[in-house]
Amino acid sequence: MNLYREFYQEHKSKLFNYLMRMTGDYDLARDLMQESFTRYLEHYNDRPQSASLLYTIARNALLDNHRRRERTIAFNEEEEIQAGNDHEQMHLVRDEYRRVLLAMRQLEEVERDILALVISTNLSYKEISSITGISEANVKVKVHRARVKLREII
Repeated sequence: MNLYREFYQEHKSKLFNYLMRMTGDYDLARDLMQESFTRYLEHYNDRPQSASLLYTIARNALLDNHRRRERTIAFNEEEEIQAGNDHEQMHLVRDEYRRVLLAMRQLEEVERDILALVISTNLSYKEISSITGISEANVKVKVHRARVKLREII
């Protein structure tokens, strides 16, 4: 159980950031993160730890949620972002964060998914390729194109 605890501590922030970028919804990202770790522990506890498998589970949980809701999830404007004690700086960071999340929502879902995986994790392009089911070269191309589009939108 200590190994799982270490695995959880190592990946919880990165997984949450990925899910937050994908959903734009703090509470949903937190719920999906917990669901992903729970599924991982329940079904794959006897296997060697794998960040790729964890992100595959999280991605599938996200897709399951989208299927259930059948609508685009909006970013909750009331959500507070932790940014230190300086209120002005906190507001600037929060506004910039919202702007980036809203810009990411304008990307195609595949581009947003791959870009969020690259930004939020330490996974290699090869691991992201295995999670998404597309070639490593295509992942690199999609990341580049998504970054260019994001710069244009922002």
